[in-house]
Amino acid sequence: MNRRATLSLVGAWLLFWALMVATAVQDFLRHDDHGPLWQPILWESSSMAVASLLLALQRLCTRRHDVLLAAPSRWFAWQALWLPVWWILFTPLAFGIRHGVYALLGAEYRHEPWAETFLYENVKISVFVIIFTLITFGVLSYRAAEQANASLRTAQLHQLTQQMQPHFLFNALNTISSLMHSDVERADATLVQLADVLRATLDVSGQQQAPLSTELRLLRGYARLMEERFAERVQIDWEIDAACGECLVPVMSMQPLLENVFKHTVERRRGVTKIAISAQRDGDLLLLAVSDDAGRLDQAAADAQAASGGIGVRNLRERLQALHGDRATLRLAQLAPAGVRAEMRLPCVS
Repeated sequence: MNRRATLSLVGAWLLFWALMVATAVQDFLRHDDHGPLWQPILWESSSMAVASLLLALQRLCTRRHDVLLAAPSRWFAWQALWLPVWWILFTPLAFGIRHGVYALLGAEYRHEPWAETFLYENVKISVFVIIFTLITFGVLSYRAAEQANASLRTAQLHQLTQQMQPHFLFNALNTISSLMHSDVERADATLVQLADVLRATLDVSGQQQAPLSTELRLLRGYARLMEERFAERVQIDWEIDAACGECLVPVMSMQPLLENVFKHTVERRRGVTKIAISAQRDGDLLLLAVSDDAGRLDQAAADAQAASGGIGVRNLRERLQALHGDRATLRLAQLAPAGVRAEMRLPCVS
């Protein structure tokens, strides 16, 4: 059990006994106008001390059976084996404390005959043990489910990231292949650029997120690859707020946005396409954008691309959802008089 779960159980336990002490004091005041107030406090405090000791001992000895949480009947069976321990030890220890304190104060602690006392106290403590065993099971089950979801999310992110990297490599090799037939020297230069990008990916190998500064290093490498392919047909402006450099972003999250510009705009026209890549803070959010000055995107196309999209954009949407849920968004918008803006917002955490 992690620290937060342990603190939750301890807090519930202390609150429960505080209520028990308060109830005992109120009951004592209603029925005994002359006795000292320390008596009901002692009665409940002694029960709390012994119950806490036995509960901690039970938890220590049974936590190895937490692997059985998925089979509740077996987990509860192991907990039930501790009931006889409570029946044997609770009453002698709690009442022993009371007798000892009374004796130190020169008084005598009186109670019902031992047979009746054992029966009453064991029934009462059995109810308490059952309640807190149920609470423990609930807390442990919740934490186990939370950890399982976290592991599943990590596995999903790893799979999505691994999908992204071969997709990027495939597109880069296609670029080099197309240049081999027209300009061998440029193809060779592009291959060198690809090698630089692949070396940069080693820095984020196995990671789902990386600082924006690392992501931009990868993006600049990809941009140089595409500038080699579309020489004199593209102009890229970078507007990067240095304060955003440590914000974490999904690995290779901006590359598919830039790739879309080349695929849907640059490849389809002969004129120069101006591309703007920006990163800035908006409160506690990080705003990343890739826009061009020539693309066309009507609302129907935007909706269709948002729902499906290529592997890059679809992959990115899934990763953003897995990492940040509804706190992260990815939107496409038509600019006037022409151009498309892809905007990604996500929490800025470092």
